[in-house]
Formats: sequence, structure tokens, C-alpha cells
Amino acid sequence: MKLIVGLGNPGIEYQFTPHNAGFLAVDRIAEDCGVVMANRRGRALTAKVKLGGQDVLLAKPETFMNLSGLSVAALVRELEIENVSEDVIVLYDELALPLGTIRIRQNGRANGHNGVKSVSGALGTEEWLRIRIGVGKPALADGREGGQQVRAGGSDYLLSPMRKQELAVLDEVLDRVKSAVEMVLTKGVSAAMSEFNRRPDEPGSEESKEKQ
Repeated sequence: MKLIVGLGNPGIEYQFTPHNAGFLAVDRIAEDCGVVMANRRGRALTAKVKLGGQDVLLAKPETFMNLSGLSVAALVRELEIENVSEDVIVLYDELALPLGTIRIRQNGRANGHNGVKSVSGALGTEEWLRIRIGVGKPALADGREGGQQVRAGGSDYLLSPMRKQELAVLDEVLDRVKSAVEMVLTKGVSAAMSEFNRRPDEPGSEESKEKQ
């Protein structure tokens, strides 16, 4: 069974904050699959789904972001997952990426993200698949990415409710995250990275195809 974990903070006050993009992504997958994240196991809200022809457990840790790894490690043990690098996918927010973008990576450092730090620490490795959901400022007019500009007040920004127009952009991104997860499951991570690690308006991207 594959384990797909969205990182975030439990509680209605955090529901629509940038830091909960991972929770929102897992919720979107659950909604599209017609299930509710209502079961509790491994210190997380979970639901079983069939995605990309595979059995998947969706999970939202209830440990708060900084202790996400405790839940992920508990679920890995419970599901008897031996190959974390292939069978675990973690979805989380990335301040350094502009809102509207996603990036798939097979490993990487935390870069200041306490949830990622906790997961790597609990699993004892940075070799796990992650889909990073951009929540930083949109790309600038000259094409440079503006995500880094909010770093100074990052913690306040990440835990503040998103504005209506930001949520509208994120809503489209969540569908893209689900498609990326499905492609990882059906065609492999290399194919998914080739498809989704490009800018939304790049030729060949899903968004570019839809506009044509």
C-alpha cells in the first residue's frame, strides 16, 4: 500500500493558511475519490482510496506541523512499508516557490520547513518523494520568481488566512497536485517530474494544453 501524507496544522483557525496546503491537497484527493478523512490511526486522520489503480492510504497528521514525522513514522511501521523512497509521498507547502507552481522531488533538505525536518528525522532519511506546493508571491513581471520575498515574515504569512484570490489560484493547483500524484503512481516519478516540474504556461504543460 502507498502512503500519501499531507502536512499541516489541525484546527479550523489554520484550515486555509498557506502552511496547510498539504492538508488541502490530501482533502482534494479524498473528495475526488468520494471518501472522508475520518479514521484515526498513526496519530493522523486517514482514509483508504483506490488511486492510479493502487491501494492508497491518505493521511493528515494531527501532531501539528513540527511533529509531523512522529505520525508518518508510525504509519510507515503500521503499514509495514519497507521502501520509503518509493511508497511514501508527502505533500507540503513551499515558501520559496511562487503560488501557482508545484515541484516534485525524490529527496531534499528541509530548507527551514519544520514539517519536512521532522519527517526526515523520524524516517532517518531524506530519500522520500515529496510534492512541494508553492505558496510564495507569484512570479514577477520579468519572469523572476518572487517567492523568496516573503521569507522575512514567513512564519506570520504562513499561518495567516489566505486571501480570496490566493485561494482561487491554490484551488487550481490542488487539482494539479492530484494529477501529479496519479502520474507518479501510474507512470513513475520521472514521467511526473518531466510533466509537472515546468512552469504552468510552458509548452507541453497540462495548463498550456488546456489553453490551446
